[in-house]
Amino acid sequence: MKCKYDMNVAIVKYNAGNIRSVVNAVRRLGVEPVLTDDADLLRAADRVIFPGQGEAGTTMAYLRQHGLDSVIKSLTQPVLGICIGMQLLCRHSEEGDTDCLGVFDAEVKRFCPTETLRLKVPQMGWNTFEPVGEHVKWLGEEGYAYFIHSYYVPLCDDTAAATEYGIRYSSALQRDNFYATQFHPEKSGTVGEQILRNFLCL
Repeated sequence: MKCKYDMNVAIVKYNAGNIRSVVNAVRRLGVEPVLTDDADLLRAADRVIFPGQGEAGTTMAYLRQHGLDSVIKSLTQPVLGICIGMQLLCRHSEEGDTDCLGVFDAEVKRFCPTETLRLKVPQMGWNTFEPVGEHVKWLGEEGYAYFIHSYYVPLCDDTAAATEYGIRYSSALQRDNFYATQFHPEKSGTVGEQILRNFLCL
């Protein structure tokens, strides 16, 4: 997918880690994004990215405290959630028994190793993702991506890609103008770079 980047890209600024790596990844594509928590700038952007690593409860508390929860839910342009950004776009997370933004009607659950299912938690490292149906258009074909997470979204109506880690779960979601990946495209080499490029070209 090719397109010309003549657009404003806003990255949501909040109390989450790993945001700077997303800023740098977008810059590598030739776009200078704005890192902001300003509601007007977020609403005026052509594309919004909601990335980060963090804990659901404290992060949602921060978003509500700063009015970002209502802003993010109200956005009408393409929005990309990454890692904790994807989880916070869901209805509820088991992490801290946290009510989230509710864009995706899904429950975020914790990986639970058992005697017969010996998983390392968090899942950390490279794994495959398999796009579902029409979502190949923005995710590309099946590929490897970098994951680091202890919580996951089960397969649901909004599943855009699936990954196997003891169980089969949603590694990407999509509903209307909201797109999301559990993996980190900014850390996933050429595959991740293409996903970011595809998102900017939606």
